[in-house]
Amino acid sequence: MPFSTQQTGEGLFRGIRHVHVGSCEYLGTQHNYHHAHNSKLYTSSIGSFPIVTKEKYLSSSTAERTLYMFVRHPLTIGFGYIFMFLYGMCIRSIISNKDRHWDSIVAMAVHFGIGVGIYFLAGWSGFFFGFAFPFLMVLALGSYLFYAQHNFPGATFTEKDGWTYADAALDSSSHMKMSAMMRWFLANIGFHHIHHLNPRIPFYRLPEVHRSIPGVAECQDDHPASMGCRALPALESVGSVQHRMIGRREIYA
Repeated sequence: MPFSTQQTGEGLFRGIRHVHVGSCEYLGTQHNYHHAHNSKLYTSSIGSFPIVTKEKYLSSSTAERTLYMFVRHPLTIGFGYIFMFLYGMCIRSIISNKDRHWDSIVAMAVHFGIGVGIYFLAGWSGFFFGFAFPFLMVLALGSYLFYAQHNFPGATFTEKDGWTYADAALDSSSHMKMSAMMRWFLANIGFHHIHHLNPRIPFYRLPEVHRSIPGVAECQDDHPASMGCRALPALESVGSVQHRMIGRREIYA
C-alpha cells in the first residue's frame, strides 16, 4: 500500500530530526506542553528557557543562581549544539524515560554515525568542515531563535489565574522582522506569535495570517524581538498578575 502524503511528511520530518540530534517523541511532548503553558509564571520553562522572578532569584542558593545564569548565558546559547540539542533534547530525554524516548538513542546513533562516516571518507578536515562546524553554526542559530522567541523586551509573564491562550501568543511570543531571504531560509519562524495562536497553520501561510487578522500586525510592532542577544535574566512584577523581563543590573537595584 503506498504511503500517504502525511505519512511521507512525518517520515521525512523524523529523519531530519534524527540527523539534527532530536527525539520526535520528546520534541512533540515538550512542544505541546509549551503551547499550553507559554508565559505562565511558574510552568513556562518546559519547552523553553527557564525564567524566575527577581524575588525567587534573590532567595535562591548560590548554586541555583549559578546554574540559572549558566543556562541563560549567551555562550550556553551559542553552544546550543551541545547544551540544547545534544543534552537537552537527547541525553536528558533518555535519562528521564529511555523506554518512551528510545528514538533519542536512534537520533544520536544516526547523527554521530554520519559524523564517523564523514571522518573515514574525508579525514579530520572533512569531519570539521563537513560536519562539526556546520552543526555548531546551525544549531547555535536554532538555540538563539528558541531563546528570542519568548525572551525579549516587552514580553510579559502572567500568574495562572490571569493567563489566556491568545494573550500569551500575542504579548509573549515574538515577531522577528526578517528579510524575504531569511524568511525563506527559516520557514517564516519570525511569525512565532501567529504559530502560537494556532500551531496547525502551515509555515508558508503564517505571513498571510499575520496580514489578514485585524490588530495582529500592530500588536507586535511595539515590541519586536531584537536580533541581538539581550541579557534579560529575570522577571519583575508590574501589577497583581503580570511580570516584565528585566536585566541583570536591575535584579540587584
